[in-house]
Amino acid sequence: MTERIAFGTSRARWVLAATALGSGMAFLDGTVVNVALPAMGDELNADVAGLQWIINGYMLPLAALILLSGSLGDRLGRRRMFVVGVIWFAVASVVCTVAPNLEVMIAGRVLQGIGGALLTPGSLAILQTTFAQSDRGKAVGAWSGLTSVAAAIGPFVGGGLVDSGSWRLIFLINVPLAVVTVLITLRHVPETRDETAAGRLDLTGAAVATIGLAGLTYGLISAGDRGFGDLLVLVSLAIGVVAVAAFVVVERRESHPMLPPGIFANVRFTGANLVTVVVYGALGTATFLVVVYLQTALGYDAIWAGAALLPMTILMLGLSGYAGGLAERIGARIPMTVGPILMGAGFLLMLGIEPGVSYVSAVLPSVVVLGLGLVATVAPLTATVLSAVEDHHAGIASGVNNAIARSAQLMAVAAIPIAAGITGDSYLDPVAFGNGFARALWISAALAVAGGVIAWFTLGDRGAKPAPVHHHPHCALESPPYAHSRNS
Repeated sequence: MTERIAFGTSRARWVLAATALGSGMAFLDGTVVNVALPAMGDELNADVAGLQWIINGYMLPLAALILLSGSLGDRLGRRRMFVVGVIWFAVASVVCTVAPNLEVMIAGRVLQGIGGALLTPGSLAILQTTFAQSDRGKAVGAWSGLTSVAAAIGPFVGGGLVDSGSWRLIFLINVPLAVVTVLITLRHVPETRDETAAGRLDLTGAAVATIGLAGLTYGLISAGDRGFGDLLVLVSLAIGVVAVAAFVVVERRESHPMLPPGIFANVRFTGANLVTVVVYGALGTATFLVVVYLQTALGYDAIWAGAALLPMTILMLGLSGYAGGLAERIGARIPMTVGPILMGAGFLLMLGIEPGVSYVSAVLPSVVVLGLGLVATVAPLTATVLSAVEDHHAGIASGVNNAIARSAQLMAVAAIPIAAGITGDSYLDPVAFGNGFARALWISAALAVAGGVIAWFTLGDRGAKPAPVHHHPHCALESPPYAHSRNS
């Protein structure tokens, strides 16, 4: 058995450096791509559907495969899968860097998503299984802080590269980061695996989930240009619906399902995940559109458009711990009701972002209110997800919630722009995009408020007090705080 590492030692710092660099690379990529979308769309001749696929090409395999990759790490070795994920992500980044057209770019983003799915659960699983139990909270907290820094500087890095050079550089920077990460990992990170892992991998479930998400995503995005009466759109949506239904059947019959249906028997767990669906769906769409809107309609440079949302990250970093502590004292119901409603108010305040207004008078207030709503929502949500199940299921509960958040963002980015009338080249027309952006904000606000209503009615068991959980601030724009690995 591998000797546990004590926090604060030289080896501990190397392990933290490796896991934070790998995860930070993926989080950095997530923030810089949004900033670069207008420039990428211009050079690759992409319409709104193209921009959606640049985002969703990454989110699709990430959402579908993240649970399966955790099982692979358990069986084949967590360090091994982490290294494979980092190398895969770097190679995919090179494909994105040299992409001559939109099709190759989307292919590169799909490959990046597979790499992200391989490395994301591995980074925290390594911390959970290599550090001494008494030091795991400190290790995960340090990891969260370091990766949050990557997410925070992403808009500045991405915007600076886009404004001064080329958007292609945002992918190229992943290569040296990956080389350093792999070298540190191979030299300083011990290999661990779950020697008791039994049963076959749920490959059928992963395949059906991927087909379902892909069919729905392709159908919804294509409907923006072709219309819902188009045969290809109808066939894609039908395949997606049938595959999702098949996924439910497969998971019920699978002896070792990657998404155990029984875990949803707990009302609090199901309620928290329903809140995740609507809140992260609203958040993913709004952040996808607002950075593009600031550049195309208000004339912001890429670096300032990306930095516009930075106050949200700062609020998450500074206040998430306090929000988690408050939820432990009074329960999650009130914070998770008030938080989404505040988020909805933030979206509605964004309706005041129009050409000619200043950042301080229009953008900043909406971002601050949205950030406060996130603070009140995210830490209690994570605590509820983890405390609603037995301790030995905490890892899979966290993984399920993470996958649900990714899937919600995936579907929302595909569906909401169509519902708002943002299709074709409308994002290049400030007036048309402005009208669609306003409709999208109303939809996002309604979804966020629905999250508050769901929380009020599903988290009302005052006797079910959340178990003590370490609350670590994380980049809410990417996913819920992944506080525990699969092996917690």
